[in-house]
Amino acid sequence: MIQIPSDLHPDLVPLAFLLGNWAGAGVTDFPGAEKANFGQEVSFTHDGRDFLEYHSHTWVLDQDGNKVKPLESESGYWRVGKDRKVEVVMVRDDGVVEVWYGELADKKPQIDLATDAVARTAASGPYSGGKRLYGYVKSDLMWVGEKQTPEIPLRPYMSAQLKKVVSPEEVAEMARNLPELPDDGIAFFK
Repeated sequence: MIQIPSDLHPDLVPLAFLLGNWAGAGVTDFPGAEKANFGQEVSFTHDGRDFLEYHSHTWVLDQDGNKVKPLESESGYWRVGKDRKVEVVMVRDDGVVEVWYGELADKKPQIDLATDAVARTAASGPYSGGKRLYGYVKSDLMWVGEKQTPEIPLRPYMSAQLKKVVSPEEVAEMARNLPELPDDGIAFFK
């Protein structure tokens, strides 16, 4: 269920489905890099101003799901214009800064983004742009990313399925709001 905090800036209501802490796993595959499964933690927070703050950390997983090594980290700010246009400013740990523009889908929690500007430090690898699609599907946050380099045309390179992480405070709130349950525990399932 999508909840809209009372102190959320009104412009950000269409992005409310992103709010919270998310964790999950996905796959990365791009020419010149090792194909791998990865884990991811993402947070979207707000402080009442007209933007969401975004942080993402990914790491390579072994076949048992254990963390092997860091993969990518990125941080940024998300805004929505009055015409449902989305703009994102993002910085990555590899020395890339990006400006993304896109729009919210009509009548569903989905965002389609494409890079508008890319700046790279001398230490960063080749990269010339990308696309991303984020969607809220059956209470999960799903996303797929595409990227291109001067040598490789735009193609998918990462995708993940993330689940909402529930804090102890949220568990306590859920417990306070539970309906009356039957004493035997079995009648609940009938």
